[in-house]
Amino acid sequence: MESDDTAIDEVLTEVGPRLKRIRTRRGMTLTALAEATGISKSTLSRLESGQRRPSLELLLPIARAHRVPLDELVGAPETGDPRVRLRPRRRGDGSTVIPLTQQPGSIQAWKTLFPAALHEPRVVTHEGYEWLYVLAGRLRLIVGDHDLVLEPGETAEFDTRLPHWFGSTGDGPVEILSLFGRQGERMHVRAAPHSRRKLG
Repeated sequence: MESDDTAIDEVLTEVGPRLKRIRTRRGMTLTALAEATGISKSTLSRLESGQRRPSLELLLPIARAHRVPLDELVGAPETGDPRVRLRPRRRGDGSTVIPLTQQPGSIQAWKTLFPAALHEPRVVTHEGYEWLYVLAGRLRLIVGDHDLVLEPGETAEFDTRLPHWFGSTGDGPVEILSLFGRQGERMHVRAAPHSRRKLG
């Protein structure tokens, strides 16, 4: 019977090739992964080739960048459970984002909860296309020159290369579903326009 140390070594040996397969499947370069994780390109290369022993400190940011469970990186056995592990993330503006998809792909689904507090719009642009559906509350949506309020049950879709922002109108919390591609993860902040028509 093999020792625990031998079994662990065998698992760790497989981590490097698995990291490379996941990165390649996502179409991500080592340079892009280094930017997303803060880990140097040379360290990532050594990890994938097996020259660097994987550690939790290195694997956690890689798992976050790929948006996959840590056990997928280390090759934990499949449980066969199709349920998505919901891991809410709190953002700086007070909103909570809940990923509804766990596998990398061209389309990702999210549920977002915005607090009732009214925030100054921070308009952003990025490559891709976004679809929103309001579950509850009133959503303020700014896209280009449009400044709109969406009620529960209303849907919007737009080219995310246009300056846009969405959040609570200040009347109460808002809950939405959104779909967008992985290229939408990297955003570029623009200054909010000074003049916007007032909400009714």
